[in-house]
Amino acid sequence: MAYSTVGILAILVHVLTSFEVMFGRSEEKKKASFRAYRFFLLSVLAFYAADIFWGILYENGLVALCYADTVVYFVLMALSILLWTRYVIHYLQLKGGVRALLFWMGNVYFALQIILLVINFIWPIQFGFNERSEYFAAPARYVALILQILLFLGTGVNALIAAVRTEESIRRRYYAIGFVGLFMSGAIILQVAFPLLPFYSLGCLLGTCLLHTFVLGDEKEERRRELEDLLRREQEQREALVAAQAMAHTDALTGLGNPHAYVDAQIDIDARVADGSLLAFAVIAFDVDRLKWINDTKGHNEGDRWLCAAAELVRSSFPDGRIFRVGGDEFVAILEGEDYHNRADLFAKFNAAVEENLAAGRVVVSAGMSDFRLGKDFACHTVFTRADKAMYERKLALHEKEDALV
Repeated sequence: MAYSTVGILAILVHVLTSFEVMFGRSEEKKKASFRAYRFFLLSVLAFYAADIFWGILYENGLVALCYADTVVYFVLMALSILLWTRYVIHYLQLKGGVRALLFWMGNVYFALQIILLVINFIWPIQFGFNERSEYFAAPARYVALILQILLFLGTGVNALIAAVRTEESIRRRYYAIGFVGLFMSGAIILQVAFPLLPFYSLGCLLGTCLLHTFVLGDEKEERRRELEDLLRREQEQREALVAAQAMAHTDALTGLGNPHAYVDAQIDIDARVADGSLLAFAVIAFDVDRLKWINDTKGHNEGDRWLCAAAELVRSSFPDGRIFRVGGDEFVAILEGEDYHNRADLFAKFNAAVEENLAAGRVVVSAGMSDFRLGKDFACHTVFTRADKAMYERKLALHEKEDALV
């Protein structure tokens, strides 16, 4: 039972540290490296079970069953080697000749072990039991263990050497493989020296615990990077969406809101009026004078400059208002907050600037303003209609002043 105690301890630690990987559900299982790691851990678990039964059967003198279990033991050992090479390939993301070499080494070792076990039924070249029912290791057993030492030692040393010149993001992986290879090599050497002691299981226990620590840390780092990348992509998509929405609601020439933006603003105003959250606002309707004459006599480029000058005059006069270009020469401003409270002064200053422009031959913009009447108005358009009417009255007055100047 002393022999089996180590196996029982190993299997308990193995299950506790790797239960989620072996039996849990995770999206990570879709990855080739995760599947290879899982299969490797399951093969080690089965190997521990065979090792436990071997100790129990051997101590109770059940030679026939012990022989069968020894065969299973060697098969599972070879399978774990094969799956280990698969995992190393995926974990280190090996390519080219190194990948092919390691792949074939795992396959050849597994096939060789199966052949030796078949021959062992006829001629005990790997292991056997003498007339006193005592287990003995035959020469082929030592050859197999030496091959394992070379395999683990070779991958371990090469991985540690490669870690020095590997990019930092995957350097931990090379260190993991390197140290596990050295641990297993040492355990196998002890197993060769003491064939009836479970040094191989101890090596597997230390190796898988070490590997678990590296893999867990690697997965956390990878998930952190994936999360950062996801957040970055979401931020980029959000910014792109905001930019697209802004572009879809912005007049390309003047930079003001376009008719789509004005419709959305009307819907917003009407909804807030309906639920009682908006009690006061004003609407100003604007019309750029002489734009058709400018386009016909000086060209559309000059007309565009005329429009941009008009838009800047409106924007600078009502800095906190929502301003829209709703037609070729028509603008609308919706005033709330500070601009609403100061609307009379702002509107008077705007009209004074327009009259200065009229005298100087610069851009002239007619404007009419109307306030929302609580309890009487129920839609933004109603307020706009009054503002639009006032704008036309102002337009006629400006034309009379222009005629007087001429």
